[in-house]
Amino acid sequence: MTGTEPLLLGVRHHGPGSARAVRAALAAAWPRVVLIEGPPEADPLIPLAADEDMRPPVALLAHAVDEPGRSAFWPLAEFSPEWVAIRWALEHGVPARFIDLPATHTLAWGREEKDTSETPDTEGEPTGEKRQPDPTAPDTPSDPDTPSGPDIRVDPLAVLAETAGYDDPERWWEDVVEHRGAGERDPFAPFTALEEAMGALRETYGAGGHDRDLVREAYMRLQVRAAQREFEDDVAVVCGAWHVPALRQRTAVAADRALLKGLPKVKAELTWVPWTHRRLSRAGGYGAGIDSPGWYGHLFAAPDRPVERWMTKVAGLLREEDRIVSPAHVIEAVRLAETLAVMRGRPLAGLGETTDAIRAVMCEGSDVPLSLVRDRLVVGDVLGEVPPGAPAVPLQRDLDRQQRRLRLKPEALERELELDLRKETDAARSRLLHRLRLLAVEWGEPIASRGSTGTFRETWRLRWEPELAVRVAEAGVWGTTVLAAATAKAEADAIGAQSLADVTALAEHCLLAELPDTLPVVMRILADRAALDTDVGHLAQALPALVRSLRYGDVRGTDTGALTEVAAGLAERIFVGLPPACTALDADAAEEMRRHVDAVHGAVGLLGDAGGETSDLSGRWRAVLRTLSARDTVPGVIRGRAVRLLLDGGELGPDEAARLMGLVLSPGTPPADAAAWIEGFVGGGGGLLLVHDERLLGLVDAWLTGVPAEAFTDVLPLLRRTFSAYEPGVRRTLGELVRRGPGKQTGAVATAVGISGFGAELDAGRADAVVPVLRLMLGLDDLAGNSDNELVGVAG
Repeated sequence: MTGTEPLLLGVRHHGPGSARAVRAALAAAWPRVVLIEGPPEADPLIPLAADEDMRPPVALLAHAVDEPGRSAFWPLAEFSPEWVAIRWALEHGVPARFIDLPATHTLAWGREEKDTSETPDTEGEPTGEKRQPDPTAPDTPSDPDTPSGPDIRVDPLAVLAETAGYDDPERWWEDVVEHRGAGERDPFAPFTALEEAMGALRETYGAGGHDRDLVREAYMRLQVRAAQREFEDDVAVVCGAWHVPALRQRTAVAADRALLKGLPKVKAELTWVPWTHRRLSRAGGYGAGIDSPGWYGHLFAAPDRPVERWMTKVAGLLREEDRIVSPAHVIEAVRLAETLAVMRGRPLAGLGETTDAIRAVMCEGSDVPLSLVRDRLVVGDVLGEVPPGAPAVPLQRDLDRQQRRLRLKPEALERELELDLRKETDAARSRLLHRLRLLAVEWGEPIASRGSTGTFRETWRLRWEPELAVRVAEAGVWGTTVLAAATAKAEADAIGAQSLADVTALAEHCLLAELPDTLPVVMRILADRAALDTDVGHLAQALPALVRSLRYGDVRGTDTGALTEVAAGLAERIFVGLPPACTALDADAAEEMRRHVDAVHGAVGLLGDAGGETSDLSGRWRAVLRTLSARDTVPGVIRGRAVRLLLDGGELGPDEAARLMGLVLSPGTPPADAAAWIEGFVGGGGGLLLVHDERLLGLVDAWLTGVPAEAFTDVLPLLRRTFSAYEPGVRRTLGELVRRGPGKQTGAVATAVGISGFGAELDAGRADAVVPVLRLMLGLDDLAGNSDNELVGVAG
């Protein structure tokens, strides 16, 4: 620090070399105040950085009070220079302040733009979201709302790397900063060199296409001047290196104030939120991202021998994945990485050299385990933590309480959660996750359960993303607790639903989330919509979700009487309207209606199982299927499906099914219509039907071989679509049967004759070999006195 000049420490955000240099420079200069690039509204939040429960990576979150979805993040990792500056100031009792343009203006800038999703460096994943980028980034465009236009948007690191003859800015930065022990002799030398380089760039490129940086820099200059007056020029400034030449520039106070005059404003609130290494990476969509946050975190934290320590981490990860990695592998990988660094003229083995060595030595040349290393270590799934005392909307506080009570800790690493709804804790977890989904807080995603298909079990895929904090803030307008917010949101969604299917899906969600106060509203709207909707397709779309809701109501102890009544009425209207709706359909409409028939069939089966006044629905539905199967005006794919459903339900004997197929496949039927009938009949798992009933296979085979050559190309796509959906084993068995010639033998045993691996008689020895496994599966080992012969009775 010389004379009245402030100490300007230009840094690369999230650069561990810059972070170490900042710490050394502050210790050498010992300023009376530390000014940091960031929103000044966050000054009251700085003391929380000293809380023992605060663990980076974290981010400052700013959002507009009247529009929480309009938000901005300022992420900070343990190796971020700004975080190091904050921690140094707090540890040594030195005031720390943020001096960037207030968030009240930053958020308002985005509101003036018609479409922020078209900007190239927007923070946040979904297009169209009203997100801002990291406003602290010197090496990426800082303002999302400046149209790209004809100006050149400069990436300072890329320009400097290219000037030095590097094609990779990250590798250049590692060589000149991370691997050089910057500041070990003169703590201010790295900043002087970087300031000179940035000064040359600013002279050449001006604002570099970042026009709103001029406004931000004007505000920062004013804040620096004010701090110099207050602290007698003993001031240190930590900011992006791109801004240093502008802050050093002598300008008139009036000129800076003129740039700030008339800026738009919104009321903003700020808090700390957890962040992740994955969201720090460029792959995560973060505008100021780095390629390897996990690697940079390692470089910053390693006290010595970073390459050796890194290889040890990699070996530990690979061992956890049951790969054979010995200490000899680690030693050889270190040697190879260091040799590669020497050959490439690098001062120290960097990420490229260590990665090449890991691939060659530990991964045996395979990129498969190497991708795991990159995902888990180079990028990483570290999730930060913020103290309970950090400001938060009431809804966030209620969510935090429930997460602690239910022992559902947010984690950045994706994991699966199995829930048994018969247990109170698991049922409460399910309710919370379903309520959050209603609020568009997609923390968990339901997936198919591997262990059971019953309604008492759920499987969720969980992964906490930092942006979910914004979703919670947005949802706070609906209520102060998760239950109240989900109830209000569901009622509003029901009123605004566009289709009957939307309302029935919402009814299902309400039952899953156990929102008893919402269900009467949803049911009233559902009954009104169902009474007015005459489209059979809409009714058929709505019924399955409604019937699923009945099943969930059973397992969750919810009164579903009103739901059952609406479902039964919906089914009756479908029965009446379906046959007329299935006439005069083109191929696409017929396929869509076939899917509706399948969905209604499954729903009616569940309704019939419920008993009561719905028990006779199955009989009426079977009559509808018979009508569909016999009408020539109904498309072949629907007629074939109706016959198949009747056959599967035991309402149609195999002889009758064969007769109907024979009629359809007779020479008088157009090949395209016959192929559509076959698609409806044997599609969706019908391959096993052909395997076990060779009469049907014989009819299909005889028809197919008799299709005229000129018509074959027309029916081939339909047949290919049908048979390609079968499992490979089914297709192989059908091929063997066709090669042998179907219909030459009868009986279940004869079906397998001639197929490789099957004999003409039962192999008693092979059958006995599976008896112990069956006893274990059926629990017979716990029953004294049971003989193997009892297996038949138990299994039956």
